[in-house]
Amino acid sequence: MTGPETPLPSAKDVRELLEGLLGRDVDVLTGAPMVDPAAGGGALVGVYVDRLLGLRALCLFDVPLAAHAGAAIGLVPAPVARESAESEVLDPVLEENARELLNVAASLLNGEDLPHVRLDAVYAPREPLPADVAQWVKAYVRRTDLEVTVAGYGTGGLSLLVP
Repeated sequence: MTGPETPLPSAKDVRELLEGLLGRDVDVLTGAPMVDPAAGGGALVGVYVDRLLGLRALCLFDVPLAAHAGAAIGLVPAPVARESAESEVLDPVLEENARELLNVAASLLNGEDLPHVRLDAVYAPREPLPADVAQWVKAYVRRTDLEVTVAGYGTGGLSLLVP
């Protein structure tokens, strides 16, 4: 990777973005366990690239967060999100909504005098990750692992990493 590094957004930046998008309070705690797409119900994984298609960042929502945030943005009743989170099977409507959140999250990675970063691909929970992506999920790179609680819905995990 050449040129300026993609910034690692702060927990505060993530919280403010989610609150703005979801239109409700969001609590974010740092130091949470990393989201592992190979564990439990898996994770929704967003892959962000620069204009030369170089990998710049990954954002992972565990199934509970994808369900709660996906429901909140789509005004889907909380019981639907809870059922999806508890069963660890992401409802297709909630998944589509959470994919849109991953798309907008690219704004956290962009700024003046930085390479433009965009969402390139999203992998569904339990969908195998390509080897060039999977190698970064548990790597020791700049990362933030968060516990995110969406008011009125519930709590889940978010990992954001910048290789």
